[in-house]
Amino acid sequence: MFSGIIETIATLTQIDQEGSNITFTFESKFTHELKIDQSVAHNGVCLTVVAIDGDTYKVTAIDETLRLTNLGELKVGDKVNFERCIRMNDRLDGHIVQGHVDGKATLLSVVDKNGSWEYEFELDADFADINGHAPEKLIIHKGSITINGTSLTVTHITDRKFGVAIIPYTYEHTIFHTLQVGHIANIELDVLGKYVARLTSK
Repeated sequence: MFSGIIETIATLTQIDQEGSNITFTFESKFTHELKIDQSVAHNGVCLTVVAIDGDTYKVTAIDETLRLTNLGELKVGDKVNFERCIRMNDRLDGHIVQGHVDGKATLLSVVDKNGSWEYEFELDADFADINGHAPEKLIIHKGSITINGTSLTVTHITDRKFGVAIIPYTYEHTIFHTLQVGHIANIELDVLGKYVARLTSK
């Protein structure tokens, strides 16, 4: 379980194809604090640490994960948002994030608001329905959404397009400052909304 509050940015140093799986090697300032079998979110994707070597560690993504997320598009040298799982006695500064990506969205625009930035995304055409509900129905104005692992508040929603506001701290301390129009982002919808959708599905 995560909060969507990014701790640092990790750098991809190696990619190894193993059948339909990919093992990624990352470098992070928190590597020395990690343990094998620990869950770590990379761009919002919960992955298990399988090996640690000095300043680097390895995680493996299976075919299903690669299909639903942007991890399969990563190249050596790319940066990802990094968050370790929350402790039960910590404050929940973001919102409840599972690290289970629901689908992807494309960055349409970045607007400088003279003190913040508004990013607009559009859910990809192959973003599957959630418990029989169109995914955009689970995105609400002022509600929570996770983009590349970052807990954010929705500023507007129109059909399958939605916006989020990025403050300077988030802009500098996550990969948001590197994103260009056309970027494919990992999206996790609010788990509470998904449970409601499940309870109201026929």
